[in-house]
Amino acid sequence: MISVTLSYFLGTPKKTLNKDYKGNDSQIGSAEVLSFSFAKISRATDDFSIDNKLGEGGFGPVYKGVLEEGQEIAVKRLSNSSQQGLVVFENEVICIAKLQHRNLVKLLGYCIQGVHKMLIYEYMPNKSLDSFLFDESKKSLLDWPQRFHIIHGIARGLLYLHQDSRLKVVHRDLKAGNILLDHQMRPKISDFGLARIFKEDEGEANTKRVVGTLGYISPEYAMKGLFSVKSDISVLGF
Repeated sequence: MISVTLSYFLGTPKKTLNKDYKGNDSQIGSAEVLSFSFAKISRATDDFSIDNKLGEGGFGPVYKGVLEEGQEIAVKRLSNSSQQGLVVFENEVICIAKLQHRNLVKLLGYCIQGVHKMLIYEYMPNKSLDSFLFDESKKSLLDWPQRFHIIHGIARGLLYLHQDSRLKVVHRDLKAGNILLDHQMRPKISDFGLARIFKEDEGEANTKRVVGTLGYISPEYAMKGLFSVKSDISVLGF
């Protein structure tokens, strides 16, 4: 085991949101990403066919789709019963829209129409890192040079988040399931719904509500609610 200390397509923003949206429309509307219509995403996913379903998390189901122009996409659809999901939805759009790096997943846009709320990403054909690490048939495909390549890419992505981007971002839920792999097995950090943006001179913060996945969060964060860029430490199973 190696402990890895590690800590978007910019379109024309559409600032008019559906009147049924109950979130922070001023911030979501200012995000520099494209707004997709529900009809377009429905066509891309074959009306959210079960055959196109990639999985499901706390946010809601995720579907594979193909846009009319041929681009493959991944669609995270917010579950209507998830109130916390709405906060995650807002945070992800506001945060990741301002970030761009080869080792961060690319947010293509979002869809807000009536009760439908979705995030649209580039599609990662090799899925997540945990699908390799915890599958005996796939684990052997990751030789040491490949593992080093993935470790290095994650480190570069986190260095960007912590030091080199326009924002200073703490991910707060770094784990193998949130590392996606493209067709070249290049790692891309995903799921910024729990991320926290720090001020430039801010070193750490405190929260009464600890978020993230137990087993992947730091002891000081789990026990005292203290987190910083040092909290983005994960044992990824290498």
